[in-house]
Amino acid sequence: MRFVVDNQLPPSLSRLLAESGHDSVHVAMVGLDASADETLWAWAAREDRVVESKDEDLFFLANRGGDSGKLLWVRIGNCRREQLHDAFSRSLAAIVGAFEAGQRVVELS
Repeated sequence: MRFVVDNQLPPSLSRLLAESGHDSVHVAMVGLDASADETLWAWAAREDRVVESKDEDLFFLANRGGDSGKLLWVRIGNCRREQLHDAFSRSLAAIVGAFEAGQRVVELS
């Protein structure tokens, strides 16, 4: 699966996903760290990447009619990096399965 990790989440999350066998980049790695949400969203759709974000604005973009983008909406509150990594590691198989089954928005809480 192909992911792009948004600014609110650490670059280490992208590395964790890559180590788990996924194609993952952080927005800073592709020059999108200062881009508007719409720009990131359009880029991710063109690249067939799931956007991972805590940003509610991206949730609204993901729910527009006729849109093809995909969002992993991270609803975990502020926590240490290790806790965030643990939550992703525990849920990654289910997350991937949900997207492969055709879901466009998956929530991680």
